[in-house]
Amino acid sequence: MDSLMDNSDKLMNMGLLLLATVVVAKLISVLIMPRSSKRLPPSLKAWPPLVGGLIQFLKGPIVMLRKEYGKLGSVFTVNLLHKKITFLIGPEVSAHFFKAPESDLSQQEVYQFNVPTFGPGVVFDVDYSIRQEQFRFFTEALRVNKLKGYVDQMVFEAEDYFSNWGETGEVDLKYELEHLIILTASRCLLGQEVRNQLFDDVSALFHDLDNGMLPISVLFPYLPIPAHRRRDQARKKIAQIFGNIIASRKQAGEAEHDMLQCFIDSKYKDGRPTTESEVTGLLIAALFAGQHTSSITSTWTGAYLLCNQKYMSAVQEEQKELMKKHGTKIDHDILSEMEVLYRCIKEALRLHPPLIMLLRQSHSDFSVKTKDGKEYDIPKGHIVATSPAFANRLPHIYKDPDTYDPDRFSPGRDEDKAAGAFSYVSFGGGRHGCLGEPFAYLQIKAIWSHLLRNFEFELISPFPEIDWNAMVVGVKGKVMVRYKRRALPVE
Repeated sequence: MDSLMDNSDKLMNMGLLLLATVVVAKLISVLIMPRSSKRLPPSLKAWPPLVGGLIQFLKGPIVMLRKEYGKLGSVFTVNLLHKKITFLIGPEVSAHFFKAPESDLSQQEVYQFNVPTFGPGVVFDVDYSIRQEQFRFFTEALRVNKLKGYVDQMVFEAEDYFSNWGETGEVDLKYELEHLIILTASRCLLGQEVRNQLFDDVSALFHDLDNGMLPISVLFPYLPIPAHRRRDQARKKIAQIFGNIIASRKQAGEAEHDMLQCFIDSKYKDGRPTTESEVTGLLIAALFAGQHTSSITSTWTGAYLLCNQKYMSAVQEEQKELMKKHGTKIDHDILSEMEVLYRCIKEALRLHPPLIMLLRQSHSDFSVKTKDGKEYDIPKGHIVATSPAFANRLPHIYKDPDTYDPDRFSPGRDEDKAAGAFSYVSFGGGRHGCLGEPFAYLQIKAIWSHLLRNFEFELISPFPEIDWNAMVVGVKGKVMVRYKRRALPVE
């Protein structure tokens, strides 16, 4: 018994000694060690200390930003377990985010969660030099001469799809536009083999890929959850489908006018051709980016137009003027004349950018200065983030920022340029601006120009809410409309 007591006393004394050592060491470090001269951003205070920031982030980044922006300002840091994320909100502090070279702020580390979806050997699974060459493949596939051909396919798909509607009816606009846009994307990007023979299979597989991209996937992309398992199975099946198509085209010596063919024909600077695996990964990346932006923005555009007669009348008048000038024809150049419709789409994108957060990994220290004159030093090693969804509604840039007002982009107002180059960041900007932006606008214009010319609509469900549950944030629930077929009167 006495020996047990002695051992307990010894353990207690050792514990007290260890605690005292830690306290003394901390005091010495505070008193003797030189203090950092860095002007670090304020940090989010959350409980419990180690995981509180993570809990708030997972509840919803935008909810967190709304809360902390008012308290901490446009630059602040959030601790997510072992990671520190510093947010830069607004054009005054985000210029470096968009303009910095890859050696200072890189995408690769923070977008690793895309690798299970896109696959190995492409985009964020390769070093910067290879990724730049692959982005060149995208650029070449989206040149104006290519876009003109894609527009013809977009128009054909829209006319064919809506020819199946009756004279009158009620439909879920969200579902209809999602379905049409993946048809169009299949035609323009994936090729006629998928569009004509394998559409249902590929569409279902892409749905599983899509649902495998969740907020938790950012931090734990390989977490063994059902959504991730379905994602991985879908990715394997898609690889098999495209492998067969690519092999068939090469064997037959056939060439099509689509992005698939562009990637098959692409070569790296050293002369090496793309592999089947690389072509498949690049196509998935293209479809993942393009299908979402177009379907979500088409739906929001329609919902806002149906609730704002002023702008509905304006886009109809623009269509009438173009029909007087060009007849019923729609092509690339005619779509480019649709400035009113362009502003209506752009405003829907301002209010609802599908990507609510953009991320970079910092490889060097840098400084930012807020609009209030405060200066902060962002340390090397931080993840740096900005939020188009939040920055696009800053009241010091946009008048009545929560109001749908396409005229804010009209000549003379130009609110998107009010505070500099990065006042409007729905498509990102700078070195990493979205390569598919022209394609997206053309696709949405092609669809809505056809609808405006051939139908009247009435929104019969409540105005849609935002679905925050996925990484690509879209429209929650159904958007029910009543339609009536009619030809838009030109005179």
